[in-house]
Amino acid sequence: MSVFEKAKKLFVKNPIEKLSIRDLEGEKIRLKSKLDRLKKEINQIEKKKKQLFQEGIGADKLKKKILAQEIRALEMEMKLKFKNFTTLQKQYTFVNNLLIIKKYEKELKNIGIWNKISNIEPELLELKLSDIILDGKEFDEMVSSLNKVFEMRLDEFEGEEDEAEKKLFEAWGQVESGAVDVDSVVDNLKLDEEEEDEDWLKKMEKES
Repeated sequence: MSVFEKAKKLFVKNPIEKLSIRDLEGEKIRLKSKLDRLKKEINQIEKKKKQLFQEGIGADKLKKKILAQEIRALEMEMKLKFKNFTTLQKQYTFVNNLLIIKKYEKELKNIGIWNKISNIEPELLELKLSDIILDGKEFDEMVSSLNKVFEMRLDEFEGEEDEAEKKLFEAWGQVESGAVDVDSVVDNLKLDEEEEDEDWLKKMEKES
């Protein structure tokens, strides 16, 4: 059982208390290694797809049919790998945020935040810690982000997640239609009212 799975189980009775910084750092490294490997595999599949497509230009019908089947197989493989990548990325963010919170354990206990972490709905804490960015934030900013988690119910968070996805799809549509350029979208897009643009950019850079 991975530390990620152990962490989820611990939330039911005693959140974070039994997790060590060393274990969390080890799990973070393991997940980062898996993410890097998956990114390379996805890029290799994409290159292979482009190569097969180029081979079909000017080819006869039979050749194109064969290539089409190969491309479809690669597309299915890439979708499965991307789904795995998305899951691992959320796990990585979750573990990294747990690690940050654990490092501030003493300070969070002094201001009463630790008790809130222990009492929040496990499902909501898992969802939110997989979505927000605590890395790189000052202590006061981190506390503000955590306080927002405590103020939200599970159904409210699910609505926020849908809204963030909607904003992203609208932004992509604007760029694809030529209405705006990429830099303009990135400079103005905010998925979370408390999340600064530079924090969002940091998140995207980590995933690239």
